[in-house]
Amino acid sequence: MTNAPFLSSSLPVEADWIDYNGHLNMAYYNVLFDRGVDQVWERFGFGPDYRAATGCTTFSAEFHVCYLREIHLGDAVTASFHLLDHTDKALHFYQELIHPDGWISATGEGIALHVDQSGPSVVPIAADILSRISAMREEHSALPFPDRAQRVMKLRR
Repeated sequence: MTNAPFLSSSLPVEADWIDYNGHLNMAYYNVLFDRGVDQVWERFGFGPDYRAATGCTTFSAEFHVCYLREIHLGDAVTASFHLLDHTDKALHFYQELIHPDGWISATGEGIALHVDQSGPSVVPIAADILSRISAMREEHSALPFPDRAQRVMKLRR
């Protein structure tokens, strides 16, 4: 049985995140995506303990969101994580916020960098963690490449 893509636990929409239009404010889609990534990072061995022990962490270098369908107070979503590629210093990934009814609320695509905070500078990921990342990439390589990944932002004419 495969774990591809990775799926987070249920992530509830919080009351303070609802804007004056009555739906989730755009900033909090990023929070939901990030909370999903935190669960993947735990699987790899990143997190507060790793940062305390090594002085290293991950920084988001770029993240693109496509908003597809509104979510509201009382909703919860699952964040998927599809590892598209990686080097020894960076990860490229694609995510979806999936409603329990099966529809996709938003998609996100990101680049995360492994950073030594004493510089700060981008540095290689420790071998044991890199092996877990590589194993996920191997597993995810069987997935179809997401249609919404590597999109170019432009106005349609």
